[in-house]
Amino acid sequence: MRLTVVGCSGSMPGPNSAASCYLIEHDGVRIVLDLGPGAAGALLRYATLETIDAILLSHLHADHCLDACSVVVWHRYAARSHGPVALYGPVGTMQRLGAAYEQPAADLGDVFDFHPMSSITSTGVEIGGLRISFARMNHPVETYAIRVEAGTTSLTYSADTGICPELIRLAKGTDVLLCEAAQPDDEPGYPPDLHLTGGQAGAHAAAAGVGRLLLTHIPPWVNADAQLAAARTAFAAAELATAGMTYTL
Repeated sequence: MRLTVVGCSGSMPGPNSAASCYLIEHDGVRIVLDLGPGAAGALLRYATLETIDAILLSHLHADHCLDACSVVVWHRYAARSHGPVALYGPVGTMQRLGAAYEQPAADLGDVFDFHPMSSITSTGVEIGGLRISFARMNHPVETYAIRVEAGTTSLTYSADTGICPELIRLAKGTDVLLCEAAQPDDEPGYPPDLHLTGGQAGAHAAAAGVGRLLLTHIPPWVNADAQLAAARTAFAAAELATAGMTYTL
């Protein structure tokens, strides 16, 4: 299984990265986790959009989903569509994308075959040879962490969350935890149940017994090196996710 960090900037695109987007490839299967602003164009460096087997949107905040509208453009006008792409997301995903694209949700059925994550949280789903599991996170809107497994190899993506025991449960023993660290450790006053600090991301990784921690979703105005240093106080095998990097699990 291979992970490519297409975009990892938190809350908005940054000068060196699109917003959240991660490409996972295994045995010819390609899935994308989130499609934030700027991500669709960056994704074209690694795969054309009609070759994506499934798109999984962790939640419907703009910095995680709005470039899914570019998939509509590609499928309709690049003359390469192979039919609707599987789309997994929270309830209301089609309405959210329809509003952004200025079309009724029903009119996007030629592009997306939608499956609400809430209906498969207890069972998971298999996409090609990848087994996908979900857990509800601690965030103001319906948000899901995502675990992807291929054989004995696994990756868990936190999405956006505050402190959350369900993230520890889902990530237990995973090879790589791709975990947000958007909230500075030294700046009180952030709303509760919104994001993790670097130290909290490290603590979640340690509690879950993961192999490796990749910090992501750090906003352009936050000191990424400080977030990493804080994470390493709880989990030594932490590093910063970097746009364009590929990791083989």
